[in-house]
Parts: sequence; structure tokens; C-alpha cells
Amino acid sequence: MESDTLPDTGSPVSSSDFGFAFNDVNFSDRLLRIEILPDLPGSKPDADDSLADWARNRKRRRDDQLTNAIELADQREEQILNGNMPDLEEGVTYENQEEVVAMVEELPVGGEIATDQAGHEAAQRNEASSSMDYLTVQVKTIHISSPILAAKSPFFYKLFSNGMRESEQRHVTLRIQASAEEAALLDLLNFMYSNTLPRTTPTALLDVLMAADKFEVASCMRYCSRLLRNLPMTCESALLYLDLPSTILMADTVQPLTDAAKQFLAARFKDISKFQEEVLNLPLAGIEAVLFSDDLQVASEDAVYDFVLKWARVHYPKLEERKEILSNRLLRFVRFPCMTCRKLKKVLTCTDIDQELASKVVMDALFFKAEAPYRQRSLVAEETKASFRRFVERAYKYRPVKVIEFDSPRQQCVVYLDLKREECVQLFPAGRVYSQAFHLGGQGFFLSGHCNMDQQSSFHCFGMFLGMQEKGSVAFTVDYEFASRTSPSEDFVSKYKGNYTFTGGKAVGYRNLFGTPWTAFIADDSPYFINGVLHLRAELTIKK
Repeated sequence: MESDTLPDTGSPVSSSDFGFAFNDVNFSDRLLRIEILPDLPGSKPDADDSLADWARNRKRRRDDQLTNAIELADQREEQILNGNMPDLEEGVTYENQEEVVAMVEELPVGGEIATDQAGHEAAQRNEASSSMDYLTVQVKTIHISSPILAAKSPFFYKLFSNGMRESEQRHVTLRIQASAEEAALLDLLNFMYSNTLPRTTPTALLDVLMAADKFEVASCMRYCSRLLRNLPMTCESALLYLDLPSTILMADTVQPLTDAAKQFLAARFKDISKFQEEVLNLPLAGIEAVLFSDDLQVASEDAVYDFVLKWARVHYPKLEERKEILSNRLLRFVRFPCMTCRKLKKVLTCTDIDQELASKVVMDALFFKAEAPYRQRSLVAEETKASFRRFVERAYKYRPVKVIEFDSPRQQCVVYLDLKREECVQLFPAGRVYSQAFHLGGQGFFLSGHCNMDQQSSFHCFGMFLGMQEKGSVAFTVDYEFASRTSPSEDFVSKYKGNYTFTGGKAVGYRNLFGTPWTAFIADDSPYFINGVLHLRAELTIKK
């Protein structure tokens, strides 16, 4: 059958325990020779390292390897200029020390070697190669079963079945970097036999996860991911999981771990205003996880846009770098259709954003605002499972409004505010919900919905109020009218009219907008909720 010949793809079907055969000559057909290159100075890990130490050591190794690769490239260029072209086979070994180097070879009879702490055998082999300078290479040998390894790993499957003469040889050599990889590789080999790991500390699991990715053992990646996901999550660990190599982050087997890390950060920092300094210090992967959330508790999407600009200016002081990171990574998390028109105008003149991109996102936002309500609901429904959301509203502290403005014959505006039934239910017994600000005659206004007692304080009811933001001495007289869509016609029906002279910081309205108790207003058969939404309208006119 096909499943008998293909390597493991990470499915839990391969659950047999062959731990008894691990490194046992009686159940093995090959000898795995592991060459362990020496640790770089200061990079040797400790078994009790914290996650922060693990991350620093990994970054140091990565930086050192990059430096070595650059130096090697410079040496090669110099050799080519001098007419001394390096041997191709030697070049392959050192092109990227992060890569696994696998060699299949035939040793002399009786040539099996155990761990050579002094590295004499490795040194003798290295003397024959002009490009190798590791005099303290450690060597370990392990008896392996090629069918077991091939069943778990496409890497070993290809190594043992490439159809060439080398695939028939009994001795296989792997060269790895540093002692962290040594322990991880041994744990990985043990897992491929027994489906368990001897060490389950966070740092040990991360090392094995890296090795499992390198040797393509999907089932072990899933196992490590599950164990890490079950450990208590912290900001430090969540950010570390999101900073794993891209090959790991893209693996389906690790997706639940990265999803859990993103959800943790989104929940931890959902109130940006409360943790502003901490969120500002998050790295790129962390801020992306926070901005993706629908549950982000912010005043409005305008506040999200302002925060994204602030974060980018802190982390990318150079304008060109800031433009690139905003265009390619961050602005896709800003839901421009949910922003106010006043803020959208500022987007067009923002020097931090590419002008072509700014024009596009603003035009898309304005087109959405101009759509009919049923079309807007359709667009929102279509992107509920999308990777990036533009139209879905977050848990804004101030509810979005739609505004139509008129300058003549009189300064006037019509404001639409929609409240979901769940939002209204949460107002009982004395809650309030506020709209985003809108402007008329250069002054800022807002609407608010209240659960309050009626005039005689005999029962709870729904009230609606109009407030003015700015405090000052300017007197502002406004005619206003509140209306609500009502079943069965679903047309707007006027509920209250009045006029008021605002001086700033004042609010006016009606405590019992619908003239009915709260229980009747919120009931399932209430005529004021259409498909679970309360549609409110306020018309404001400046009185001359």
C-alpha cells in the first residue's frame, strides 16, 4: 500500500513505540555518525536557561553564523580574484552553517567509532581538507533503523532511498552546529522511535522543535507545539514563539501554537490605552497580533491609526524604512472604512504614508461608507474569516456613526447611530454608550444612549441625549430631532424634537425616548429592533 512506503506527514496514526530498538545494534541496519562542531564563544547553552537566555543565545548564534557567512563570501571573492577557485564540494559544507550537512560514506571494517571527546579522529579527517579548521570536533555514533527514521522523516527517507550507491552504504554522517543541536538531535531521534521526549522544559522543547523542522519530522513538531501550548503563556514566551524561523511559523503543525501566542497578546493588551507604553515596546510580530484583534478596546479606529503611526515612528525613525513597514506590514491592520471622514482627510496628507497607498485606502473607505446598508452588511459578512479585516467593527468605546452634512441653505447634519441588541442589554441598569464625535459648524458633538429611570423613577427606560464636546463661551443654538426605525414599516419615526443653546460640556435629550419600560423596549418582539439592531437618527440644524 502507498501508506507503507511514504514518510510520515505528521499524522497521529504512526503511534507505535519502538523505543526498545533505539541505538540497539540488534535492531539497526546503519550507523549514524554525528560530527558536532564546537560552540561559538559565549554561546554554549545551559540546561537551566530561561526563555530569555534561550532567545539571546539563538540570536547570538544566528548573528555569528551570518558574520561567518559574510567573511567566507569575502574570502571566496578574494580567491576568485587571485585565480584560486575553491573546491565546490568544500564550499557546500560551509555555505550556511544553519543547514544540515549529510554525508553517506563507507568506513573500513571495524571502523565504527564511539564518542571521541578529544576529537582525534575528526582532526585527522580535517587535516586532509584544506577548508576545515575544527580541531576539537566531537563525534558520536548511534545505531539506527533506516525504516523507522524514513517513516518519520522525509529528510531521512530521501537520504536512504535516493537510488544512488551512497544510499546503500551502512554509515551515515551528519554534521551539526554546537551542543544545543546535539542534545536536541538525540532527543529527536529518541522521539522518532518512542513518540515521547525525555526533556520537556520550554527551552528543551524549543531546541527539539528547531531540530524537528530541520530534519522534517512533522509529528515531533506537532508534539512540541502541543506541549508548549499547554505550558503557562507569558508575554516573553508568546513573543518568542512568534519570532521562530519562518519555516516553522509557516508549518501547519505549529499553527496552533502561534495562534495561541497571538490570542494571548491580543487579550493581554486589548485595552491599548491602559498598556500604552508596553504596547509601544512590542516588536513587530507582537503589535501585529494586537492590531488583528476584533476585541481591541479603543475609543475609535481613529485611535488605532494614530497609535500605529506612533509605534512606527518610535521603532523606525528613518522615513523610508517607516514608509515601507507601514505600507507592507502595518496599515493592512487599520480598518479605514471605520474611521471618521475628518481623520481620513488627514491620512491623505500624512507624509509617513506612500501617497498612492493613502489615496487608495481613503477611496476604498469612502466607497464603503457610500454603500447601501444591506451591501455594507454583505461586505462585513464576506470577510469574517479573512486574514485581514477592513470592514468589521471592533469593540469601540465610542460607537461609529454615519454623518451627512449640509452647508446650505442652513448648516445641518443628519447622524445615524446603530446599536446592537446585546449592547443595549448590557446597559441595564444604569449604563451609557457614547457615539464617536461628529461636527457641525466647527463644533464637536456626540450622541449617547442611556438606561435610566423615567421622570417619576418608577421604571427603567431607554433615553437618548445630544452633547457638545468643547467647553467655552461660544453660545450655540441647535434644533434637533431624534427618530428610530420602527416595525412593521421599518421607516424612521420621529420620537422627540427640541432646541437647546449649548455653551459646551452640556447634553440635552429625553429620558424615555420610546415612552415604554425597559423590559418592553428590550423584549424579543420589540418593534424597535430590526434584525437585532436599533437604528437611531438625529437631525441637527444650527438655528440662526
